[in-house]
Amino acid sequence: MGTHSPTHSSIDKDLDAKNEIEHIDSHDEKQRRKPILPQTPMEKQMALQEALKVDPGVSRFSWAAIQMYLVTLVVCCCSGDSGFDGTVMGGINSMVQYQKYFGLNGVGSKTSIVFGIFTVYVLVSVSGTIPASYFPDRFGRRFSMFFGNAVLVVGAVITANAKDKGMFLGGRFLTGLGSSCAGASAKSYLAEMAPAHSRGAYLGFLNSFYYVGQMTATGMMVATGKFNSEMSWRLPLYIQLVPGALNVIFVFLCPESPRWLYSIGKTEQARKILARFHSSTNDPNSPLVDLEMREIEEKIQIDGADKTWWDFRPLFTTRAERYKAYMVILIGQLSGNGLITYFLPILLKDAGITSQNKQLTLNFVNSVTSYIGALTGSAVVDRFGRRKVLLLATSIMVAILATVTGLLSDFGSAARANAGITFIYLFMVVFSFGWTPMQALYPAEVLSYQVRAKGLAFLGIVAQVATLINTFGLPVALQKLGWKVYLIFLIWDVFEVIVIYFFVVETKGFTLEEINEVFEDDSPRKYSERLQREMRESRKREQGSA
Repeated sequence: MGTHSPTHSSIDKDLDAKNEIEHIDSHDEKQRRKPILPQTPMEKQMALQEALKVDPGVSRFSWAAIQMYLVTLVVCCCSGDSGFDGTVMGGINSMVQYQKYFGLNGVGSKTSIVFGIFTVYVLVSVSGTIPASYFPDRFGRRFSMFFGNAVLVVGAVITANAKDKGMFLGGRFLTGLGSSCAGASAKSYLAEMAPAHSRGAYLGFLNSFYYVGQMTATGMMVATGKFNSEMSWRLPLYIQLVPGALNVIFVFLCPESPRWLYSIGKTEQARKILARFHSSTNDPNSPLVDLEMREIEEKIQIDGADKTWWDFRPLFTTRAERYKAYMVILIGQLSGNGLITYFLPILLKDAGITSQNKQLTLNFVNSVTSYIGALTGSAVVDRFGRRKVLLLATSIMVAILATVTGLLSDFGSAARANAGITFIYLFMVVFSFGWTPMQALYPAEVLSYQVRAKGLAFLGIVAQVATLINTFGLPVALQKLGWKVYLIFLIWDVFEVIVIYFFVVETKGFTLEEINEVFEDDSPRKYSERLQREMRESRKREQGSA
């Protein structure tokens, strides 16, 4: 009894049917991916509002939102790295045990070398820019975070086990290199994952996590500072590897950036991730997801400039990109925060607080109050906008620095010294409120996808220059100038207020692609203000007619 074999005719019919189905699927996909005609940012905002009426996005306590919170915690380890790194050095620098081991005295050029070596190396070494500018676009945002934190973990182990200055400085170099790569990738990743209406909160929380690392370091050193052994300063350096190790373990459990996936041709995967984290129905064909995908398709080129890591020219080729680069430079860290973050124990000593335990305790208190300020700023930045928060905070910082300068210009009075220290703490609260959320948020927002990795690598260089000044120049300045250092930062902050008022562009509520179009206008700041005003008026009209 023979088996039944299909005829050639039936096979041909099956193939024809299959080809027809594939043709229909391909046609549907092309229709779905077909770019819409260019629209103004205002028209796109109106389209977004219409899409949100159909699909309002994920609710705050939905399973999708909880997943996004967990993803954010993993990414925030990159910021915790940075906070721990900067603060642990400020704390152990004040420890007699550490100073005796390496023959240092807390201020002056020797301390500058220990503090600043990783900054110098990151600036002058090609290895500092390659991972930050190449890896995110070549291998994805997740791999870059993994690589950076893996390097940081190795550096932390070397530093904690250092037997001499050379080994210590080598570990510091690796921690700086790893932190730079991981931090830049984390900002890109979260900016590209978060919904437009809550992007400020997510990135603000990311940068605020700096203070979680800072609190961990300072809180631990209150206890370890009492040890009479080398572990007083070695143990905090060991713990430095914990945030990085957590990111290394969990980062590949997080989804990849949908914009990066689109840039390498994985369109459907990008659409599914947007649906999972942005749509209330988890529907890849939701009007909200469709709108986001069309904007991504308009702005991201699969063969764009991001494919050549060494080509930084796109950051400066057009007027719009140069404007964005200036905004990135503005977010440098020369507002006076570095003076307090790195050298608070020394400032306390100059103000008459000589007890090592008291210095470390007050350093921990500063971490807690600064974190409260940063979380508050993160919570309100999507409501009040980037420009208003920056302008208000920097104006208050000017007033505080003027007060501190007057109070600490004469150390003869204990009451004046204590009042000066109080205002130093207040300064950090205000700085953390206005600037900490913005340091991650604003550069990641204003840079277009094609140059985002390079731009954030460039921001890393700018930040390292600021850190170089803070860590290499400030110890000598404190030794030579004393309280006059506050006056220098006062003048700089006045300059920042002027720049913010005339040039900073409001980006609240816009998608990343819409922000790019705003900067292409002849006057981005005025154009953005007009769009924000028109959107408010449009919402009022809708509410009035409802």
